[in-house]
Amino acid sequence: MASTDLVLRFEFSSKPNADARTVQVHQIIDESGGVLELYKFHHPNTGLTTGVTSIQRKNTETQLWENAGQIEWASDTSGAVYFGVERVSMRELRKPKKPSSNSRRFKVKGSEYKWKRAENGTDMVCVSDNLGIRGKVIAQWTQDTLTLRVTERAEGFLDRVVVTCFLHIWLRRFNIW
Repeated sequence: MASTDLVLRFEFSSKPNADARTVQVHQIIDESGGVLELYKFHHPNTGLTTGVTSIQRKNTETQLWENAGQIEWASDTSGAVYFGVERVSMRELRKPKKPSSNSRRFKVKGSEYKWKRAENGTDMVCVSDNLGIRGKVIAQWTQDTLTLRVTERAEGFLDRVVVTCFLHIWLRRFNIW
């Protein structure tokens, strides 16, 4: 991965009554630790298995928050994700190729990508699964630092990468891969 990568740090709420689906995502902009707010996930229904998690993205040009989508939870482990007006089943964003698979696939405009667990069992890697660029890393999640590093080629579908990473982190709380 290169110095042009986007480095995002997930900050889970430390408020005692906050739902674990409430997360701030900051872009680390320089080596000194400077950060910019980039995403907000907000789930107001603490303790409920259902509800809606809103997803906002900061427009870096206007510095205004924009609606990036939402997650409608049918239970703690299922639901639908809206990217704007496009509705995608959570199952489609975490699809195994076969029952014994250690990766979870998602599609963006006909191209397929997959998240795989790293050898240490806590980190994750997202790679392209398309002919010609199969196996190219587009994102890496590091659990110890709660950071997501995204390559420049994935910036066009950054919302999908961030949201699918978020879903995997959430579902691992229930020992679900």
